[in-house]
Amino acid sequence: MKQTNYHLFDFMDFDPSLQEDEALWKAYAPTRIEERDGDIVVSIPYQRQKHQEDMAPDTEFEQQTFDLVIRAYEPNIVRLFTTMTADEMLDSDEMLQMAPEIKHLTLRYVCGDVVATNGKILATIDLSVPPLDHWSDLLPQPQPAPCITFYPDGDPSKPVALSDDHFSPPRYDALPLGFVTTSQAERATISFRCEADECFAGTGERFRKMDLSGQTFQLKNQDGQGVNNRRCYKNIPFFLSSRMYGAFFHTSDCCKLSLADHSTRSVQFLNDRATLDVFLIGGQSPEEILRGYRMLTGFPAMPPLWSFGIWMSRMTYFSADEVEGICDRLRREHYPCDVIHLDTGWFRTDWLCEWKFNPERFPDPKAFISRLAKQGFKVSLWQLPYIAQGAEQIKEAKENHYISSPLLTSPLGEAGRGASGGDERGASSNFSALDYAGTIDFTYPKAVEWYKNKLLKPLLQMGVKCIKTDFGENIHTDHQYHAMTPQQLNNLYALLYQRAAFEVTREVTGDGIVWARAAWAGCQRYPLHWGGDSASTWDGMAGSLKGGLHLGLSGFAFWSHDVPGFHSTPDFMNSPLDEQVYVRWTQFGVFTSHMRYHGTCKREPWHYPQIAPIVKRWWKLRYRLIPYIISQSEQACRCGLPLLQALLIRHPHDRQVWHIDDEYYFGHEFLVCPVMNADNHRDIYLPVGLWVNFFTGERLEGGRWYYHVEVALDQMPVFVRPGASIPVYPHDVDSTDDMDLTKATTIEITKDYKGLELED
Repeated sequence: MKQTNYHLFDFMDFDPSLQEDEALWKAYAPTRIEERDGDIVVSIPYQRQKHQEDMAPDTEFEQQTFDLVIRAYEPNIVRLFTTMTADEMLDSDEMLQMAPEIKHLTLRYVCGDVVATNGKILATIDLSVPPLDHWSDLLPQPQPAPCITFYPDGDPSKPVALSDDHFSPPRYDALPLGFVTTSQAERATISFRCEADECFAGTGERFRKMDLSGQTFQLKNQDGQGVNNRRCYKNIPFFLSSRMYGAFFHTSDCCKLSLADHSTRSVQFLNDRATLDVFLIGGQSPEEILRGYRMLTGFPAMPPLWSFGIWMSRMTYFSADEVEGICDRLRREHYPCDVIHLDTGWFRTDWLCEWKFNPERFPDPKAFISRLAKQGFKVSLWQLPYIAQGAEQIKEAKENHYISSPLLTSPLGEAGRGASGGDERGASSNFSALDYAGTIDFTYPKAVEWYKNKLLKPLLQMGVKCIKTDFGENIHTDHQYHAMTPQQLNNLYALLYQRAAFEVTREVTGDGIVWARAAWAGCQRYPLHWGGDSASTWDGMAGSLKGGLHLGLSGFAFWSHDVPGFHSTPDFMNSPLDEQVYVRWTQFGVFTSHMRYHGTCKREPWHYPQIAPIVKRWWKLRYRLIPYIISQSEQACRCGLPLLQALLIRHPHDRQVWHIDDEYYFGHEFLVCPVMNADNHRDIYLPVGLWVNFFTGERLEGGRWYYHVEVALDQMPVFVRPGASIPVYPHDVDSTDDMDLTKATTIEITKDYKGLELED
């Protein structure tokens, strides 16, 4: 549909021809305010609008009144809930996993103020009539509006007010509250005022610049097909504002978020269900706000030690002999590595996922996995949550309703349509069509147990350590599921899927871990997530980092990416790698929470002899840093910080950093500046204070830019603060099995520090 640049059509999704049977209802000023069970309940009347482009009340229809519930929690959370569909306000569900520290605060309504028992004013409700100086009847009078302002942490200098944003009474750019009806209540909107210079971040793994203001996002998970477009594997209905508040929209429905885009005066949210459940989270720092978000939706589990080592993979290894040859060479040439990942080729038919090893190419998988374990290698396996028409499990899955089934109205009948909309009839799985017969139904407890115990547990019991929970962004949306509509399930599916794999892996192996691509709110509890199918190019590397930084600003502690990018260009499968990209992406990978080599052609470093010595030096550095990475990861599991921290997390009042997306903090100590071009130079911004180059010992004054800094291919700018203490491992190892972390030593950044030399 063509863009009109009018709110009713472009944001509220009305048919521009106005031929559809749909009606807009606008919130008016409250008619009643009462205290109820510790909450404040505000009765909001809604007036239907005439079915036309210009808004005007349609008084032929009676107003409808719905309650807006204001609830408060310690620490620093105000919740707004209203429903036109009789939904229940819940304190616990798949997404909400409130920490014990979250306490329901009793609220009182005192002379226009909503006051908590701790004495803080958390909202004001203005019932006064706006003053007028009447001189013209050229335009109608403005329609009434609810004037409610919230202060999530009780700070009056940071108001978050409902927005009744209009040019003239007929021309609206945002509604404070509203909903749409067709044959029933269908979708609802809420808007908040924003400032002219306000910046925004978060919303998931967003492949965009750091400040997201001026953009509108469809929060609907789908296969990103790269890391440089608007599609998104990991949408998270949460944003962080530079005015130091966050907003979490508690829903799994498809929704839309406009951050000062449709109007620069408003942040707007539209839910495809006529229920709004919004948590406004206050704090004095981004970390405090992110910790509040995690207190609502869950803290990350701590991944196992071995997962922080290097993962080696390709798309794909096809036999035990091939894998063992690679592992033998890794050990013989002392390339440190912990994990071998088998992608699509371990099945009887490549991409036809049946959760069983190919008996010809992997004749004794248990013995194969055991031999690798003796060398210090853990095995990770690829799979996905769809059952192919030709799969061994298809009959059992259909008969027991473990997978989704086509709706009776499906035009394809029993065959249904695939996760990407492809025709299923006679299909067997393949890479291009994703033509699967059905999606495993994780809303059905028996299907969950079948997946865990019948499909995954035998693999884990034979020694597999991690399941790659690939895909899950899309489900069969024209199928039926046991406990949810496909529209409610599509976004939430990643959480149910990853939780099942995480739980059975932890049960059998003792290690809680998955390797996941899709995500929604709450998925941070089940690490870890990687950045999807990036191009092995400079723009692929830059897009990956942008996505990782925004994901860290959306509650996730752990994030990885395919080094040195997943696919080739211009030939997706067959174009050779750029060796400079390989080196620069390796350097970047050393300073991320997890590091996996993966992609469509050779990834093992010895295939690139000109750069292999450089790569090995950086791999050895990775293992030296593991004590530091472990200590920072343990902290991240208890607070609001990710491992990769956008500069704004530490310097929220430095206006520069809200626009920097190619530098980041790695844990508390390192400021990392990857080189993402073929010219061996970059501009570097150092925040205020003194900085020390970690590799050379050079000292530089911050609070300024350094332009066109030359960086040799075997180097990358990494800075630390004077006085920093960095735990490191004192000698080289082949895997983390060889490590005794009690033997870690410390690098002290004293005035005599001369830098760390990368060793061969």
